[in-house]
Amino acid sequence: MSILLINLRRVPDQERDQVCALLDEHGIEYFLTPPSVWGVSAGGLWLRHDEDRERARPLLAEYQQRRYQQERAAFEQAHREGEVTTVTRNLRRHPLRTLAFLVATVAVLLLAVVPFLTFG
Repeated sequence: MSILLINLRRVPDQERDQVCALLDEHGIEYFLTPPSVWGVSAGGLWLRHDEDRERARPLLAEYQQRRYQQERAAFEQAHREGEVTTVTRNLRRHPLRTLAFLVATVAVLLLAVVPFLTFG
């Protein structure tokens, strides 16, 4: 019986390809299912044989730890270089647009809350 190793929802193609290469490298048979037309299923990466589960799980855990460390280092580098968007940076770069969004947010909140307020 096949075993779902990874649900491919929000998994980038690069990561999927790297996991497939890792499984190929270790001789673990797998297959991919495509996402459904209606978006009910995101697709998955399945192991063909139950006995491969014990071999694949530690490999996947090690891969995910390495990938986390690489992505975290890249994020921190981008943050140091000022490439990551934050609220403060947005406010400095686009003060009028940020103010417009703030006014729109307050207006929507007021429209949602005012009918429930009682005045006297």
